[in-house]
Amino acid sequence: MTSRIAHGGKNIYGARVGILMLESKWPRIPGDTGHAATWPFPVLYKVVRGATASIVIHEKGRGLGRAFLDAATELVLDGADGITTTGGFLSLFQHELADHTGVPVASSSLMQIPLVQQLLPRGKRVGVLTVHGERLGPEHLLAAGAPGDTPIVGTENGREFTKALLGDHLTIDYGLVELDMLDAGREMLRRHPDVGALVLECHNMAPYSRRLQHDLGIPVYDVYTFVRWFQSGLEPRDFGYPGSSVPDDGWRERR
Repeated sequence: MTSRIAHGGKNIYGARVGILMLESKWPRIPGDTGHAATWPFPVLYKVVRGATASIVIHEKGRGLGRAFLDAATELVLDGADGITTTGGFLSLFQHELADHTGVPVASSSLMQIPLVQQLLPRGKRVGVLTVHGERLGPEHLLAAGAPGDTPIVGTENGREFTKALLGDHLTIDYGLVELDMLDAGREMLRRHPDVGALVLECHNMAPYSRRLQHDLGIPVYDVYTFVRWFQSGLEPRDFGYPGSSVPDDGWRERR
């Protein structure tokens, strides 16, 4: 006889990924990390009070370390088996968050850069599009395991995107945001014709990845590709071959 014993320890089950949210009011659309319908799996959210995009980007998150650590701890206690965030600039907190929580942490989409670089032909390299090119520097890249001289182009001189996010606007013209993204992508290839793939730093940029790829003709990797990969390790797919069934989260079989 096989018993199915439920084991506790969490408050919430079935949501492996916990997401640390900046405190913001701008509208979030599907594809944005902060829109729950973005994800093909359940997630847990926790807003880090006082963590605005402006502080994270312009001040490197100065004074927010304890708030991020406490919020991450709450997500783990609630049931998260891994932690991600809503901002690529938060690579600066990667090791601190992982050491503190004791679970895997995927702080920044920039962490994809080393892997994507390995995919490219020799002579090609990865470029980064960011919400603020003047603020994203070698420190952020090195914290993500990426080369400090990775090409970067930002949207800060565009029509809408950077202004709306850093100003925490209540309305955003997403048609203008798309133009900002396309302009940044074209500028990247103009400045750096050896770029063979893009990684999008900002965790609000994934809605534009498909258009960028179509327009530029090179692969585009974003927070959506990153967190889907991250979650797939926390909860591998059950392919259902005979005898392979594994009980759901919280269950253990005893024979």
